Amino acid sequence: MASNQKSPGTGGNTPKPTGGGGAQSAKDRSRAANRPVAGAGGKGGMPGGKPGGKPAAAAAGNSRTGVYVAWGAVALVVVVVAALFIVKATSSSTQDLSYTPVTPAPAQVVHDVTTIPTSTWNKVGVSDTSVAKPTVLSGQPAMTIDGKTPAMLYYGAEYCPYCAAERWAMAAALARFGTWSNLQVTASSHTDVDATTHTFSFHGATLDSPYITFKSIEQYTNIPVAGSAGEYTNLQNPTKEEGQILATYSSSKFLPNGSSNGSISFPFVDINNGLLVSGASYDPQILAGLSWTDISGSLSDPTNPITQAVLTTGNYMSAGICQATHGQPGSVCTSSGVQAAAKALGISAS
Repeated sequence: MASNQKSPGTGGNTPKPTGGGGAQSAKDRSRAANRPVAGAGGKGGMPGGKPGGKPAAAAAGNSRTGVYVAWGAVALVVVVVAALFIVKATSSSTQDLSYTPVTPAPAQVVHDVTTIPTSTWNKVGVSDTSVAKPTVLSGQPAMTIDGKTPAMLYYGAEYCPYCAAERWAMAAALARFGTWSNLQVTASSHTDVDATTHTFSFHGATLDSPYITFKSIEQYTNIPVAGSAGEYTNLQNPTKEEGQILATYSSSKFLPNGSSNGSISFPFVDINNGLLVSGASYDPQILAGLSWTDISGSLSDPTNPITQAVLTTGNYMSAGICQATHGQPGSVCTSSGVQAAAKALGISAS
């Protein structure tokens, strides 16, 4: 299968599991459970015909009627056959679909994720203790991407179930610092662990923020490569600049579960070289069987386990962003939920 670790490449709406520090990486858990992925008229009516034959005009009329009826029957058969073909084709495409297509995120889903009340963020705080804390770095230079700093970099893949879980928290947290455009929805691999976890895709999405520059890389799609065992088509490669950041900060020098051979666990998140996430912060199993609207619609309820996992993760991310922006915006960075996260991480969010 396509492993959850890949070497970084080089080159280059408006409301637009448990964690990386475990003994077994997201890649290894995914690899261990992965499965192969593998249309003429009768004489009697004619003049001079047999006795009892109808007059010619009547016969002609009946003949035309017969033709109309015959053609009507043919047309009906054609329509029925076409309808059956369409139904069969539609049904087959649904039954045989090996991946969830990427489509524009429904407006209600975007609204639910980007307008979570501050009171809900604050009530959750960092109450879900099963959420893995990010790795805190110190003494590193601020991240610069495209000449802009501070910056945040996400590296993942659309097939990856751990990325699927993490994107909910990222989308919600980043909406506190800017406005999303072109958010898309999809689902993780249909055959990997935590199959078909509904989520966003950040490919093509942008965040308009006066506080932080956000760049995303979805390395692979969720579309299986025909005839392969767990491989997915390539989507997006890191630029040379992004590849250097990935190679530096995904290493064992900075991460407890980092690699010494250049491989990277999906998802990988670097917030201004001060806060790192490697692997999912919470278990995607909590989202099993839920649609995009099921998940987004639950995020205003601080007692919901999904909300607690997503917003605890999001508060940690928010604290990291606030550290990078030196406490801006104040309405977010001084909130009790973000302050609780900053305290738990031992950093300053203001």
